[in-house]
Amino acid sequence: MAINQWQEEDRPRERLFTHGARKLSDAELLAITLRTGTQGKNAVELARELLQEFGSLRHLLNAEQHQLTHINGFGPVKFAQFKAIAELGQRYARETLQRGDTLTSPEQTEKYLLARMRDHPQEVFACLWLDNRHRIIHFDELFFGTINGANVYSREVVRAALRHNAAATILCHNHPSGIAEPSAADRQITQRLKQALELIDVIVLDHIIVGDQACTSLAREGLI
Repeated sequence: MAINQWQEEDRPRERLFTHGARKLSDAELLAITLRTGTQGKNAVELARELLQEFGSLRHLLNAEQHQLTHINGFGPVKFAQFKAIAELGQRYARETLQRGDTLTSPEQTEKYLLARMRDHPQEVFACLWLDNRHRIIHFDELFFGTINGANVYSREVVRAALRHNAAATILCHNHPSGIAEPSAADRQITQRLKQALELIDVIVLDHIIVGDQACTSLAREGLI
């Protein structure tokens, strides 16, 4: 049945107006964005099919175009809509921490890093540079590797610290496997960078490993 044949109070757009976006399911929110369904399916049915196939909203919005071409009626326009939604979500998350903001809790920092780093297909090593009052100066993605690792060079990290006139840093990198367990190499690079940065009076506050759903803090684990 077409959505315009539903009872008005059951239609996703009207439910959003009445109850707010938070009350809608993922499928209903997707249906509003899609606007139309495909032959034999209304927008809500199409949204449910897509979510079931990809397993989650996140995996769906991160899908490549070739992964969606087999779905009848899902063309470039709908794909562009999905990419726009995903990018808006990323930009919104990035704005939760801006230059000059003070870090108030480890949870705040980890939530920010999850949004910034967990969807990278390869390992990325970054530094969150801070001033002497632990206010954010800059988030710096410095090294890009493969699915198995990234080469990190102390000299380049020190150079970046000096360029940003940082007093402290939180090191971070993602694990594309989704498992945020620190490896022996992670512990070694942490100590190497800590020693290098101490020479220019920059304190390493933490090294956070970003997984698929959670982060691991080496400081919390007693490894710094």
